[in-house]
Amino acid sequence: MTPTSAIEPARGAALYPAAAGAPDRRRRVLVVDDSRLQRRILRAHLGRLDVDVVEASSGEEALERMREDRFDIVVSDWMMPGGMTGLELCVALRSDPAFGGDDEEGGRYVYFILSTSKGEKEEIAQGLNAGADDFVTKPVDGIELTARIQAGERILAMQEELGETNRKRGEALAEIRALHATIERDLEQARLLQHALVRRWEEDFGPAEITLLLRSSGHVGGDLVGFFKAGPDSVGLYGIDVSGHGIASALMSARLAGYLSTSDRRQNVALIDTDTASCGALRPSVVAARLNELALDEMETETYYTLLYADLDLRTGVVSFVQAGHPPPLVLRADGSVEFAGEGGLPVGLIGGADWEDQSLRLAPGDRLLVYSDGVTECEAPSGEMLDGDGLARIVGDHEGLGGRPLLQAILSDLEDYAGAADFGDDVSMALIEYRG
Repeated sequence: MTPTSAIEPARGAALYPAAAGAPDRRRRVLVVDDSRLQRRILRAHLGRLDVDVVEASSGEEALERMREDRFDIVVSDWMMPGGMTGLELCVALRSDPAFGGDDEEGGRYVYFILSTSKGEKEEIAQGLNAGADDFVTKPVDGIELTARIQAGERILAMQEELGETNRKRGEALAEIRALHATIERDLEQARLLQHALVRRWEEDFGPAEITLLLRSSGHVGGDLVGFFKAGPDSVGLYGIDVSGHGIASALMSARLAGYLSTSDRRQNVALIDTDTASCGALRPSVVAARLNELALDEMETETYYTLLYADLDLRTGVVSFVQAGHPPPLVLRADGSVEFAGEGGLPVGLIGGADWEDQSLRLAPGDRLLVYSDGVTECEAPSGEMLDGDGLARIVGDHEGLGGRPLLQAILSDLEDYAGAADFGDDVSMALIEYRG
């Protein structure tokens, strides 16, 4: 018996270890040559590898077989007189989306080896430009062909691994998009619910009319405005700005809406604890102190908020208020002049035992009082310059002939013009009192 060569493997064995990441199925190789003898020689060489071999006698037959079945590697003769050449077969294969590569459309990449007697650089460049991956020179050497087939297997394995990675990433991205859409829907519902916390956006109390406006910088925000009947001849009004943005701030503002409830007077911390409908309101400084105690003792959160709480006497026009870190209220007098009131104070929820001072101003018939959040005065122009109090005074003065919702909408429109966008970097809230006397 003749001993097996040290470099020639036994039939059915591979010259080199299988490529890492190779699929469990056997690779399928399509041999294309117009010569039956050459096809048999190539099949004999490939028989040493663990692959399935199929033959085609022309480029046209090869394309037909590839459309009917799956192949991983094509070994094609360059010159096939009387029909499609191997180069033309390669061009046709690369122009077909079905064989372009593992992509979202389901295409699969086919490794293409040209068998040729041409060895010139120009011919090799021509083959590469046509889309060929590798070359094998005639007469075909079995060891060389085996090495090139296994190189193709490694490339296909890496390409398939990359395709699988991209597929998993695509699935993960689809899940993220679906989750994002769900969150968007939930946030939109949260926005509607947050706006529902404001039971009434405007109301006429006879001697005075109150109008509210709220614009969150995102789906939900931390600003809150509202009012309630505090007694037979008084109305309580508040503006709140919770620190931060988003869901946490919105939840805090929702909790505060409960503390200043307009539907259940017994839960309203601003009212004297009595069941009678004619109960009165606590002094604004006491209201701020009670809210501060609740923020530190019951809410157990690091979130704080600014507050402007005011009590309007409908008979006299006197407004008693507390300013806890909130911007100073703006008074637009009947003669068109603008002034600011208030001396400031600590935000609510920062320091236990903090106290605030009661402040007051008087509205004459025709005067208007504007309570607003810092999203108004800190509105930024594209240059980064803030509107500040002087800018707000100019805007309000420009619209001194307006009242109620038209005035608030005009201010909001001017803010959009100033910012150069309809979306602001912070929540914007406003409450307007128009006093008739």
